[in-house]
Amino acid sequence: MSMNHTAGRLPAAATETTTAIPAITAIPAADANELGRACSSLLAALGVAEAAWREGGLPVSSPINGGIVALAQESTALDVGAAIAQAADAFATWRLVPAPIRGDLVRRFGAALRRHKQELALLVTIETGKILSEAAGEVQEAIDICDFAVGLSRQLHGATMASERAAHRMMETWHPLGVCGVITAFNFPLAVWAWNAAIALVAGNTLVWKPSEKTPLTALAAQALLQACMAEDAHVPAGLSQLLIGPAAIGEMLAADRRVALVSATGSTAMGRALAPRLAARFARMILELGGNNGAIVAPSADLDLSLRAITFAAAGTAGQRCTSLRRLFLHETIYDTCLARLRAAYDSLRIGNPLDPQTLVGPLIDQPAYERMQQALAQARAHGGLVRGGERCRPDLGAAAFYVRPALVEMPQQSGPMLEETFAPILYVMRYADLDAAIAWHNQVDAGLASAIFTLDLREAERFLSAAGSDCGIVNVNIGPSGAEIGGAFGGEKDSGGGREAGSDAWKAYMRRATNTINYGRALPLAQGVRFDF
Repeated sequence: MSMNHTAGRLPAAATETTTAIPAITAIPAADANELGRACSSLLAALGVAEAAWREGGLPVSSPINGGIVALAQESTALDVGAAIAQAADAFATWRLVPAPIRGDLVRRFGAALRRHKQELALLVTIETGKILSEAAGEVQEAIDICDFAVGLSRQLHGATMASERAAHRMMETWHPLGVCGVITAFNFPLAVWAWNAAIALVAGNTLVWKPSEKTPLTALAAQALLQACMAEDAHVPAGLSQLLIGPAAIGEMLAADRRVALVSATGSTAMGRALAPRLAARFARMILELGGNNGAIVAPSADLDLSLRAITFAAAGTAGQRCTSLRRLFLHETIYDTCLARLRAAYDSLRIGNPLDPQTLVGPLIDQPAYERMQQALAQARAHGGLVRGGERCRPDLGAAAFYVRPALVEMPQQSGPMLEETFAPILYVMRYADLDAAIAWHNQVDAGLASAIFTLDLREAERFLSAAGSDCGIVNVNIGPSGAEIGGAFGGEKDSGGGREAGSDAWKAYMRRATNTINYGRALPLAQGVRFDF
């Protein structure tokens, strides 16, 4: 990382580290100085070198109040090349370390995450604005994928196939791929990297991580914890995991460098469109986790109590800033009025405010551009005949530079305008339907294909939604919302959502290369398909 000092130092009020970590949840959201001191305390407790977050040129602000809490060091173009070179050198050693021993590093890293779960969760909340329980859930997700990967380290096996030739055996073997570039988004600054890192490491690969420039502090903390675990193990080569902080150009450099065997990138569809041609031009592997304009259908037989809880969390949780957030809702005409009235009441009860307060359910948007995009979408919805309820800015007491909004419910006469596009904000478009096939067709009409859900107690409706004639998404749920995926299943979508898969099931195969082997243990040399070539 570069040692650029041109931006100066943090304001004096934020340079002290006297705030006790357990007291952070009591800090008033509008107190920028106290929040800065708290952030400093957390980073120090997590082992991050002080220069990395105090003497850099990248201002890092907290959406809780909009104030600057750190000055992160940015990576230069030279840093990018050096990081890739170090990771490539480390790969030559790491690929030969037995997979169960590689898994032991991940086991110890997962233990470190457990020990520091509270500090990491608080840091995630300060940096992203998500509420404490969701931040703790994100850290738990990272812990869970480490557990999964440790078990996987003893199961990286291929198949043995019958050969048509006598005294021959065929099998497949799986080998480490190389340097894995990981590009992550602001909304899950720890979990998504952990999905990739834990599995890539047990698969024998090395890492180069480019986090969102909006959330570099959580990345610094995770890297520091991993580095501490690496230092304990003589099997771990120097350069195994690299961290690069800076703008989108760093991701483009990762995509263009032939030494990077795989790039796993999470972000917008526009970001994916920019990276994919660079990767395809050199036939690199890619895992793209992109946008999601996710929908849900509520059928007449649905359990409304269960449905409303799931819908409210999926649409308003994380202030609508999950790739799996619910954005489109199709209510059957026989329950439309009842369901909408209850949904409005649920929205009215949502506690919006300081995400460090355990009673808060909805925190702020990440920044002003996110707020402006939300308002533009609502204006377009009105222009298309939508009836908008909510969506206004609120909680001015928490700071002029913070962007808290009321989650919006928008009744739409037809699926048009902004309803066909993803807006990363708490907007839920609602439509009525009469026929399930029509609702499924509307559901599948958008370009994205990440997550979906149906709420029904009718087995035929549920199975139809799960069938080839149903949802066209990569995640298809029944009686549970589209968000909140567990790590045991492969995560990813279709169409403009990218098509990649991360986390569970057999997603590990994306991080390895397959070799098909044929072994002749006889004395003859028969050719396949009966070919004769005698001389």
